Amino acid sequence: MLIQAPFFALRPIALRLLFAALFAFWLQLGVGPAAAQGIETIMSPGKLAKAHAKWEEDCAQCHVRFDRQAQDKRCLDCHKETRADVQNHTGLHGKMKPQACRTCHAEHQGVDAKLVTLDKTQFDHKTTTFALNGKHQKTECDKCHVAGKKFRETPDTCQGCHRKDDVHKGALGNACADCHTEVSWKEAKFDHEKTKFSLTGKHVDVKCAECHKDAVYKDTPKACIGCHRKIDEQKGHKGQFGEKCETCHTTKAWKPSQFNHDVDTKYLLKGKHVQAKCVSCHTGKLFGTKLAQDCFACHGKDDKHKDSLGHECQNCHTEKAWKEQAKFDHSKSEFPLAGKHAQAKCTACHEGVMFKSASKECYSCHKKEDKHEASLGTQCGDCHTDLGWKLPHTRFDHAKTRFVLRNLHDEKKIACKTCHADLKSFRNTALECYACHKKDDKHEGQLGQKCEQCHSDRGWKGERFDHNKARFVLTGGHALTACKSCHLTPRFRDAKRDCFSCHQKTDKHKLAFGVACESCHNARAWPLWSYDHDKRTRYPLEGAHAKVACARCHTEPAPEGKAAAALQTTCYSCHRGHDTHEGRFGLRCEQCHSSSSWKKIKGRGGVDGG
Repeated sequence: MLIQAPFFALRPIALRLLFAALFAFWLQLGVGPAAAQGIETIMSPGKLAKAHAKWEEDCAQCHVRFDRQAQDKRCLDCHKETRADVQNHTGLHGKMKPQACRTCHAEHQGVDAKLVTLDKTQFDHKTTTFALNGKHQKTECDKCHVAGKKFRETPDTCQGCHRKDDVHKGALGNACADCHTEVSWKEAKFDHEKTKFSLTGKHVDVKCAECHKDAVYKDTPKACIGCHRKIDEQKGHKGQFGEKCETCHTTKAWKPSQFNHDVDTKYLLKGKHVQAKCVSCHTGKLFGTKLAQDCFACHGKDDKHKDSLGHECQNCHTEKAWKEQAKFDHSKSEFPLAGKHAQAKCTACHEGVMFKSASKECYSCHKKEDKHEASLGTQCGDCHTDLGWKLPHTRFDHAKTRFVLRNLHDEKKIACKTCHADLKSFRNTALECYACHKKDDKHEGQLGQKCEQCHSDRGWKGERFDHNKARFVLTGGHALTACKSCHLTPRFRDAKRDCFSCHQKTDKHKLAFGVACESCHNARAWPLWSYDHDKRTRYPLEGAHAKVACARCHTEPAPEGKAAAALQTTCYSCHRGHDTHEGRFGLRCEQCHSSSSWKKIKGRGGVDGG
């Protein structure tokens, strides 16, 4: 120890030079190799680690005298796996830049020293044969590198780590990467186009497990009925149309059917037949069953004529609608259909199946619709037309009366019965507004019966009232305010004229400043307020007082009729809580303190000090 201590104090270069000189000197003196080896051991810079402890006395296992570069070759002679990586440029040592072994693996640091010191946070896994991508980047090291085994022994195949995650139980082999990615184990990228069943239409969005039960992929049926049999049995055709689903259906959508009845059969579907369900006509097995093509075969039960007109239904009816008798030309009969009659159902005039028994007089059909109760006779055609029983298709001209119908009173917008409550006598109907609109008077008679002073026949709500002629002229924001904001009820004269009556909810002061809102606020906008405290009170606001909120001083409700309660004007009345002198200097705070800042003390003579 006495000999080694000085050497440990030397720098490595100086130590090597000294050792070389001593070793050459000992050789000249005839000292043998064995003695020289003993000297080397004595001059060792420190103990070897446990892994190299057996060569503690044999320096030549790792070192070559006077050849420092040869040390790396000695390392690789022992560590053959690492040498293979370096030679083949594989693994961590084969991919990293060439450097001396001692750069990373320092020896002579003590028996318990670690030969490998790896900073996991800084280690770049790209230097290995297995780059970390996706979820692997966030995986802890010990999840893959098992304790007690070398890092190089860690498997680099998916099955090596994920065998327990293989829900296929080896049925699909070990090439997990063919379907799965490092982004997510459950995210598959299998190309189904390479199989015998290409995914198209809705099949693209179907989950694998819907067709491949229990993760079994082989021998999965490719016929539609293999997966959709339950749908056919429970909600479909129940086997009636066979098992060739693709004949009618496509993968784009199960509904609607793509079967082309016009091309694939000899019976073209027209009108309502296009929308009819297949089972409406095909009540038995689809294939091998021939159906009759005449109308009566299917619609015999719908024949309301009870076979009195024969079986040639198509002479009057069409496929558009069974009840649409479009083919019958009524203009060739004794009663041509015009106006509304052309749209009327046959049963409206023909109560029975014997069509010729129908009357041609208006009153015979429209007697029940005569609201005049025969007071105007039975010649309906004098006022009404076949264009429409009601206005505006009447021949009566209201413009020739004393009350011309215009604007909202126009006959197109208002029914006769609105004004003429008694349809048996249209004459002597009152002409003033109030006679009809008394029930619409929301003012409860408070404003009289001259409705036309404010309202017009253009619109009941289109008021023409000039508020400037009232006791409350609308200015500022009031000019844009809706009437109902102030007039809570149509009894307009009940509205208050003082600010507080309308703005009570807006009063943020909680009556601290009274109800004379106009003292500070104006009609332009509620937030725009102005109160000159210097001119309107005996207490001018100076210094910091100018920035203090009103409510800080005026905390009590204002007396009735006043803007605010009277306050004392002494400093001490507000700043009692700030008096750190506890009254020892009296109550005249202004002798020392300034209104610009409480903490700013005046100097002698009343001048502000620092």
